[in-house]
Amino acid sequence: MRLVVQVPCLNEEETLPLVLSTIPTQIPGIDEIIVLIIDDGSTDRTVEVARAHGVTHFVRHARNRGLGRSFHDGVQRALELGADIVVNTDGDNQYPQERIPDLVQPILEGRADVVIADRQVHLVEHFSGPKVLLQKLGSAVVNKAAGTELPDAASGFRAYSRDSLMLLNTITQFSYCMETIIQAGNKRMKIESVPVRTNPKTRESRLFTSTWQHVLKSSGAIVKAYIMYKPYVIFSVLAGLFGVLGLLPFARYAVLKASGNDGSHVQSLLVGTVFLVMSFMSVIVGIIGDLLRTNRALIEDTLEHTKKMRFGMLDPASPAPVEVAERALTSARRVV
Repeated sequence: MRLVVQVPCLNEEETLPLVLSTIPTQIPGIDEIIVLIIDDGSTDRTVEVARAHGVTHFVRHARNRGLGRSFHDGVQRALELGADIVVNTDGDNQYPQERIPDLVQPILEGRADVVIADRQVHLVEHFSGPKVLLQKLGSAVVNKAAGTELPDAASGFRAYSRDSLMLLNTITQFSYCMETIIQAGNKRMKIESVPVRTNPKTRESRLFTSTWQHVLKSSGAIVKAYIMYKPYVIFSVLAGLFGVLGLLPFARYAVLKASGNDGSHVQSLLVGTVFLVMSFMSVIVGIIGDLLRTNRALIEDTLEHTKKMRFGMLDPASPAPVEVAERALTSARRVV
């Protein structure tokens, strides 16, 4: 059983020694532990510091490409290294690496596909009251979209099984945290949460310059992932809302006419018509979105097969899902 601990870094020469020195070297049930540094365009001595601490595996970006891309590239490299479990931590020493054994245990026991550390945000000293509320609100929205009950959906301290990484596909460049939970939840993976206490703050976050920027970017990632997996929910709500707003002006016009008001109220009809057209368009877009969701599911099935072939989990001679579908269609035509 091989564990790869990946550490995304952007100019972490000061804090990286703390991270590397606290990563466990032995875990019951794990035969080998590999540390993988993802250097996301660092301009300091991050790589040199990592080498000095014995790290031999790196993914390097010539310029900063974002946490989402760093996670994606790190996972690809970890799978190439034969990882059975991948743990993601941070280079700023926010997370207690000593708890890595607790993160991987549910996967080793077959109880979970993904394990997420619960930072217990209400206990984090440098989190203000509004930030704690926003974190909890964000987790509630993600849980609604994913059908999960996770207390800290934004936590980046996580463990993934090899099988789960075959099914997850990150596309955002900002942060993979929300996106992978929504994907995992909609793909019926088992996700567990492990409570941890974070280390003292070492620096300001480099993901965003303000809390509101973080809220806006996270909200965009959540909505995007939600539309990909449940487009009918969002567009049904929009269609209903615009439909009600469209009927109200018509009802107003009817009431005025019935009361004998002879004034021209064509504007009510125009406003109502505009909203009804928007309602109809929402229905059409929702149908298109659901068709795209179905098409995405088929593409992801093929991508899963490709990943398993690439990383040695399938016999190369086994037929791909597309080939199986084509053979079934050919057989059906012959029967007809």
